[in-house]
Amino acid sequence: MPRLTLSFISAFNERVDPLMNGTVKAEGIDIVPTYSHPSETFWRQLKFQEFDIAEMSMSSYLIARARGFDMIALPVFPSRRLFHTELSYHIDSGIKEPRDVVGKRLGVGEYQQTAALWTRGILEHEFGVSQFKVHWYMERTEELSHGGATGFTPPPGISFQRIPPDKSMASMLVNNELDVAAISSPWKNMPNVIGRSHRIKGSDGDWNKVKPLFPDRMAEGTRLFQKWGFLPVNHAYIIRGDIYKKYPWAAFNLYSGFVKAKQYFNERLIERIPTALFFGSEYLAMTRQIFGDDPYPYGVKANREMLATLINYSHEQGLTSKKLKIEELFAPSTLDL
Repeated sequence: MPRLTLSFISAFNERVDPLMNGTVKAEGIDIVPTYSHPSETFWRQLKFQEFDIAEMSMSSYLIARARGFDMIALPVFPSRRLFHTELSYHIDSGIKEPRDVVGKRLGVGEYQQTAALWTRGILEHEFGVSQFKVHWYMERTEELSHGGATGFTPPPGISFQRIPPDKSMASMLVNNELDVAAISSPWKNMPNVIGRSHRIKGSDGDWNKVKPLFPDRMAEGTRLFQKWGFLPVNHAYIIRGDIYKKYPWAAFNLYSGFVKAKQYFNERLIERIPTALFFGSEYLAMTRQIFGDDPYPYGVKANREMLATLINYSHEQGLTSKKLKIEELFAPSTLDL
């Protein structure tokens, strides 16, 4: 078997890092790693296709594949979040509960991003908030957005505006220029040349008037997981088309490497809980009791229902013109895993 050296761009993720830093290996493959903020990672790959392997937004991947981009995914999902619970609202907006978002001004980093896709789908199907009855405000500029690389235009019937370059979701929310916005991303403090929503501390205003739309995230996460049986996925990993065509065997080997990396992380998870979290081990036990021993399953088999929901939401929201089939999204050697 030949030995490959492949360039690999990813956001920092502890489940993947053992593969990125060489602690575990993908057979026959040497990794040359680059780390960047997720929004920058996806923009660079969609715009320039500069890496052999890349972490990728699942929503942008569906759009890219539907529009003929040459790439293939691995069923490796390192990031799952309860995106709708990252919404915050201004108390002067009149919002008291999620269904009150109807008719309001809602800010998202990017309209086509996976976080926004899940948020719209959950608001509509779980709380009766139609995507057509919300005024959507997008923070990223067209030049630095995923949509700028994939040819995004707002779907027909959507109320869509861009946030001015001198403002951010955070500044507009605290000043009541937005009613609700997704400002609680775990990536907000990571260096980012694409977005502005992480610049919260520089936003003047009364932050006591900004409250979480879901004050008990654990209760809402438990409810959704018990109903759905899965947690929403954010990212996957893709192989650039020319690399995959030349080295199709690399897909299975990379997948196996990702699995080994996650196993390595899981085996040492208890050791990684910061000592400042006095009840860290108890919270870990509680998380496992709610979501099972592995809330981050890889593979197509364990994620079919989640993937079907994601595909349905993408088509329903006008991001993809047809419902893509799971079998056309992932490398054939990984479909039965």
